Amino acid sequence: MLMPKRVKYRKAHRGRRTGKATRGHLVNFGDYGLKAMEPAWITSRQIEACRVALSRQMKRDGKVWIRIFPDKPVTKKPLETRMGKGKGAPEFWVAVVLPGRIMFEVGGVDKTTAQDALTVAAHKLPIKTKIVHRPDLES
Repeated sequence: MLMPKRVKYRKAHRGRRTGKATRGHLVNFGDYGLKAMEPAWITSRQIEACRVALSRQMKRDGKVWIRIFPDKPVTKKPLETRMGKGKGAPEFWVAVVLPGRIMFEVGGVDKTTAQDALTVAAHKLPIKTKIVHRPDLES
């Protein structure tokens, strides 16, 4: 599972998920990418499930780039606990994803293989996604 080695603060505020992605919204490394169309928290387990699905579907051919990293801790209080007594302990890590963000990229494979792999990976995610390609690829 992905998670930071060290963090400055153990617990983080929940934050807002408004607006669109201004960074990481273009396919830079591979030929095809999986773009988020909705805001969401993507957990480290979901990222790992997508990575496994992509590498299996492409039969370990080509290359996969993961463009998101879970750097936000999500806390939870134990079950059947009364209100108060502070914030809960960190349970898991999430990556904050805004609409337009390229989450995964693949390269070194043909178009149909890339689209099939990204479709399988998209089914592992809790949001609507879109398969996009690098702008200079169409020529």
